[in-house]
Amino acid sequence: MLDFFSQVRKDLQVVEHEIKAIVQSRDPLLTQTSMHLLNAGGKRLRPAFALLAGKFYSNDIKELLPLAVALELIHMASLVHDDVVDDSMTRRGNPTVKANWGNRISMHTGDYLFAKSLILISQYENPLIARVLADTSVMMCEGEIHQISTSYSINQSWRDYFYRIKRKTALLIAASCQLGAVAVGAPEEEHKSLRRYGHYLGMAFQITDDILDMMADQKILGKPIGGDLRQGILTMPVIYALEKGAKRERLRQLIEITEKTDEQVNEAIGIIKESGGIDFAFNATKRYIEKAKQNLTSLPNKPVKETFYHIADFIGIRRF
Repeated sequence: MLDFFSQVRKDLQVVEHEIKAIVQSRDPLLTQTSMHLLNAGGKRLRPAFALLAGKFYSNDIKELLPLAVALELIHMASLVHDDVVDDSMTRRGNPTVKANWGNRISMHTGDYLFAKSLILISQYENPLIARVLADTSVMMCEGEIHQISTSYSINQSWRDYFYRIKRKTALLIAASCQLGAVAVGAPEEEHKSLRRYGHYLGMAFQITDDILDMMADQKILGKPIGGDLRQGILTMPVIYALEKGAKRERLRQLIEITEKTDEQVNEAIGIIKESGGIDFAFNATKRYIEKAKQNLTSLPNKPVKETFYHIADFIGIRRF
């Protein structure tokens, strides 16, 4: 676990134990697939953000536990569905549910996890919690459909890109930061500040993912590099290279190939690097991180506030 989670490490252990209990089913296969996904690991960022946000106002995990577990279940459900859509056989270096059990079992596992999250959220009397998570779930689906419908198209705009990453990544992180505060009675202006922090952090997180997809050590990343290019997904470095790169015509040709060889993927990555697309994305990440940190200034001066600053700085330098 990363050092800046030290304030909620024990709480995250409780969350982990609760997730394992929640995903148990009367059907042994459903339990097996859910546990396989859970045991594959993960950063547990979304529950951690909710728990940390709650620390501004309360130290009682009881108020936050159902939310923290639900957030991770929503994230897990999205991952297992993504692996079916993307035809992914590994995640974090382990076989996916799809790889072991196929598409149909994977889809029902994702649906099961999402339904379990609904049961947990129903425990809260504050209607804002359910409304934010419902809106977020709808928009996450819109982001995925948009990504599928634009795959291998070289005509994607910056607007398309930001629309997609906001829905795929930033919204659930924003919701985690906001709702952790909402669940313990934070003032409206302060939980809105935390939401904005989470939004900008989520945008930076996804752009960093775009960079790592081309630059990371494959063993550390836990999946083959160039995965987005293989799936025809245009990320920030790619869009920049298509607009500014000297070899943009060749890059267009490579992107439109639906079954790329390793050599073609490596050639495309080389063109993107030469164009300055990676540097452009790094700079965009820095700008989003600064915007995230600006939204912390009005929050209570508790020790957790410094943690949120450290998390923002880490996002810009992470390598996994």
